[in-house]
Amino acid sequence: MIKSELVARLTARYPHLYHRDVERIVSTMLDEITKALAEGNRVELRGFGAFSVKQRPSRMGRNPRTGEPVAVEQKRAPFFRTGKELRERLNGKGPV
Repeated sequence: MIKSELVARLTARYPHLYHRDVERIVSTMLDEITKALAEGNRVELRGFGAFSVKQRPSRMGRNPRTGEPVAVEQKRAPFFRTGKELRERLNGKGPV
């Protein structure tokens, strides 16, 4: 599902809300999660999961074409861990 599909589903589910308002709510929520992760914070949505940032250390990689060693710098990558409730719903143990 992409962002526009999420906005369309929420608009259909809550017809008393304007499309532009739902779009603003979804964008604001995603922006706040992004900003928190950029600051190095953890974001937890109970029942859904937790977003965090993992540090990837610098290392020596290889160029796949030539096979020669290449230095890969340290970087930060987003990480998502599902919550217990979401895992159970995906595995058919909870309400859908």
